[in-house]
Amino acid sequence: MSSAVIIGAGPGIGQAVARRFAREGLPIVLIARSARTLRAAAKAVAPSDVPVVTLEADSTDQAGLNAALDEAVREYGVPDVVVYNAAIIQADAPGELSVRGHMEAWAVNVVGALNAAAHVAPAMAARGHGTILITGGMPEPKPQYVSLSLGKAGVRTLVTLLDQEYGPAGVHVASVTVDGPVAPGTDFDPDDIAEHYWHLHTQPRHQWTREALHAGSSR
Repeated sequence: MSSAVIIGAGPGIGQAVARRFAREGLPIVLIARSARTLRAAAKAVAPSDVPVVTLEADSTDQAGLNAALDEAVREYGVPDVVVYNAAIIQADAPGELSVRGHMEAWAVNVVGALNAAAHVAPAMAARGHGTILITGGMPEPKPQYVSLSLGKAGVRTLVTLLDQEYGPAGVHVASVTVDGPVAPGTDFDPDDIAEHYWHLHTQPRHQWTREALHAGSSR
């Protein structure tokens, strides 16, 4: 059975993407750090009446995240799509954040995505198809958001590396770059943004792109 795995299933993009894929009838696996977040996400998906599994894991805990991904595979087989939506979004100017703070932000924004992809992509490649999508942002770096700018630049490079490694075997790796603050009812409504994830997942192989940019509402 195919499934969609959402890592970072909090309010906003995570829940919106889960709802979008659930509307297509895919079983949903929700991964987040807290039971409270998972309960809210499961409730948001419930109207689609698809199977939902909730798993607690921190994206920076390699063993914990890998265990959650392994549980997702035991439930539904190798996922059709894995979405990495975890991020630390904070304002920090040059020199304001400690080295440890930068390392913590990098671990969530980039290394967690690398670990998740490296854990599931080989099985997708062996099967011959699959999609890995990472939430990006900051198409232009901003000195008010140093750690986030560095992290989202890292996401772009990571997508390229993963595409080079797994794309030839049929794994579509891409990012959705969000160029603004996410909020319902605005030009950056999470439900509008979620459409990009579904579009990337369903792109024919000969039309694959590595990035979708959301610069405003599509409505």
